[in-house]
Amino acid sequence: MAHQGDGERYAAIGERLGEEFDGVHGGETVARCVSAARYGAEEVTGAAPPDLVERIARRHLEVLATVAAEKRRRARRSSLDNAP
Repeated sequence: MAHQGDGERYAAIGERLGEEFDGVHGGETVARCVSAARYGAEEVTGAAPPDLVERIARRHLEVLATVAAEKRRRARRSSLDNAP
């Protein structure tokens, strides 16, 4: 059940994570992760406390950053393999 002020709490989470992942993820990606974390927490536990939502969203963003870094690393390595 949504309470008055919940939107502000979740917006604040998005702002904090946006600053934390500035230069890594765009605002839209951060917002999607916060939203997914909120709805996932509600589905699993029946509630979405902001601290839980923030931890889940942060972890999602960390994983996305790790995957992106690995893809870049592999792309650089494969382009070096094709060098004359």
